[in-house]
Amino acid sequence: MSNNQTNNNSNLSFLERLMLLDRRWVFLVLALVVVSTYYIPMKVPVPASTEVRSIYDAVEGLKEGDKILLAIDYDPNALAELHPMTYAILEQCFRKKVGVIITSLSQNGPGMAEQAILDIVDSTALPRTYNGVSYPGREIINGVDYCFLGYRAYFELVITGMGQNFRTFYSRDYYDVLLDSIPIMKDVQNYDDIEMVIDISGSNVVDAWIKYAAARYDVKLALGLTGVMMTDYYPYLGSGRIFGLMGGLLGAAEYESLADNPGLAMDGMKVQVWAHITIILFILIANIGYFGTRKKRGL
Repeated sequence: MSNNQTNNNSNLSFLERLMLLDRRWVFLVLALVVVSTYYIPMKVPVPASTEVRSIYDAVEGLKEGDKILLAIDYDPNALAELHPMTYAILEQCFRKKVGVIITSLSQNGPGMAEQAILDIVDSTALPRTYNGVSYPGREIINGVDYCFLGYRAYFELVITGMGQNFRTFYSRDYYDVLLDSIPIMKDVQNYDDIEMVIDISGSNVVDAWIKYAAARYDVKLALGLTGVMMTDYYPYLGSGRIFGLMGGLLGAAEYESLADNPGLAMDGMKVQVWAHITIILFILIANIGYFGTRKKRGL
């Protein structure tokens, strides 16, 4: 830096220097806040909305031996928002001994679905207490407690076909086991033999579930969606076409709070709170600097 530049900078007021702050410092401070607050032990209160509570209450009201279909229809780019929903619902069902039939109509979904299944199988093996109810650890058995059907192309046809018979497109499960030989599937022919469908989606697959499952077969349907998708699907909630709706990381955190099972979503809310506070502070500082220098220039 030249002597002239040094002299010019030394003559600047604090507010003028503030306006010249390199934006990379802002990104660095925000990154430090995000990383550090993740490890701070604190709990952010997350009041549950009616639409999320409807899903939780519906699952909580299921009896031992009931079955639901959980559709994992999202790609890795939506994992941060939607994966915690999958985890919370799966563990709630496994603890209650509710059978779960799992599909994935997204091409990149099966790997994430299998990861979630294995993680929750390990978690359910440990005794836990949720909302004052103690659950002993139990072994989760593939084919008895759940069936993972895997991925099939042309999701509109698959959703329609399952309304007639699951075996139309799934003669075997993801592990190439004949469906008729799987205990949990022996009494399941179509949607009439399950209590509900919960679709966790980050794509237009959700439209097919509404159109071909809920509308055509009158399936009891709930949705877990990314945050940006939420506003498009509230009309279906108001009309009664779907009975529940979770949106983004906040919706996942609400479900974890209701289930008394804090996980990645609750941790994410803690980070979001501090990140938003930091951003607001920078906005305030920038406005103070702008209006201060504007006044000094007589504008």
